[in-house]
Formats: sequence, C-alpha cells, structure tokens
Amino acid sequence: MSVGLSLAIDDCVGMAHDWGMARTQISFLTGGSRVVGSFGDAAALCQSDASGTVGRCDIAEIRLDILVAEGAEPRRALWQHLAAVPLLFTARCADEGGALALDAAQRSGLLVAVLDDAAAIDVEVASRDALHDVLAEARSRGIPWVASFHDFAKLPETSVLAEAAQQARAAGAAVFKVAAKLNGPADVLRLAEFQLSEQGLPLATMGMGPLAPASRLFCAQCGSVLNYGYLGATATAPGQWDSGLLKQAITRSPRWARPAGP
Repeated sequence: MSVGLSLAIDDCVGMAHDWGMARTQISFLTGGSRVVGSFGDAAALCQSDASGTVGRCDIAEIRLDILVAEGAEPRRALWQHLAAVPLLFTARCADEGGALALDAAQRSGLLVAVLDDAAAIDVEVASRDALHDVLAEARSRGIPWVASFHDFAKLPETSVLAEAAQQARAAGAAVFKVAAKLNGPADVLRLAEFQLSEQGLPLATMGMGPLAPASRLFCAQCGSVLNYGYLGATATAPGQWDSGLLKQAITRSPRWARPAGP
C-alpha cells in the first residue's frame, strides 16, 4: 500500500463513527436508466463525499476485491460518509475481471460482511451456485442481486446471452447485466438489440473497449437500467465514462423505443 493511500484511508477511518447506516432500498422495476459510479480505488472512496457522489451517479459501487488488493480492510468506516447514497457491493475473482484470485469462500465472506449496508450486491451468473448462501441471505433481507455476465474478448452470440439471462431469472436475480468486448459497429447494434429484447427481468447492457463509450450511451437510450462509469481517476472496466459525464449525457439523451408496428 502506498504512503498516500495509507494516509487517505487513515483519514477516512479517523473521521468516521460507527453509528450504523440506514440501508437504501432499490427497485429495478421502476424508474429509468440509473448511473452506477464505481470507485476504482480506496483513495477515491475515502476522498468522496455524499453530495458530490449523488451529483455524479445514482448508485455507488464499492469493489471489495479492489479494496483487498490495495491492502485496505473492507469495513464500514470506509463508506460511512456515504450513508445517503445507495451502495452496490461487488467482490469479483480474477476470471470475472477482479483484482485478485479470490475463491468462492473469500468472496462470500466479503459480501456477507457488508449486507447490512448494501442496497444491492453483484454476483456473476456463473458463480450463482458457489455463492448460493450469500444470495439466499441477501434474498431473506430483501437485498436485490445484480447477475453479471462478462466476456473480455468478444460479444457472445445472442443465444448465449439469452440463456444466461434465463439462468439469472431462475436464480432470482433482480437484473441481468452484460458487459462484453465489442469488436466492431455490428456488435454495438447487436448488444442494443439484446437490450430491447424481452427476457423476463430488467436488463443492463454495456460494451468494453474502444466502442464502449458509444455503446454505453446507446444502450442507456434503449433502456439499460444500470449504466456504469467510474468515480475518481481509475476506471474499473475498459472504456468506462467518468460517471458524472455519463449521467449528464444520459440525462440529455432521449429514451429510444422501437416504433409500434402497423
């Protein structure tokens, strides 16, 4: 851990008082396209403030794997100052784009420890069985689960995405989220077409790579319920917008709907 990061965390913890947090509830069945601001490092989290964060996103994501990778112990003192902000907690393994090779038990422990403060959690569809106990506990507390599907090399066939969406739906997910590398303009259109399809649960879609910025705004216009940008100076996925800029762009862009047939 760098000296600067250590000082930022020490300051953050030193100013916090563990008075408990009132967990903010989220319903993904209502409302439009929300912006998720993802903290790319512990310093950005500790240096944030509630009013500034709310101005740049609707939901703040705290990547527990990133905190652990930086040597910061994930604990309430790091995010206590964001009590007014809905918090989405994520703990990824390396295969899912995470910062560390965390096994299922480690990820489960990280997520269970923060459920009292979570407005939602994110678990990869492929990890739904390995993290079944976490998902069951979250469900018992009324905490929604965002079921993620990542492909860092390509956009999978639409049939693969649809199958994963049905797996997420059957497992009780509140949202099915797709993040995939886009290798050409046709991928942008096909991802948007998937966003416009009916899968039986709310969808969140976004590209990664050079075409990611265009795809993230386009998919938001097509109804993506969660749209990710970064908070601080470090992106948490290739091609992310700054969350504040993304929120402005989505706010100024009209929602697009497929015209009704004759």
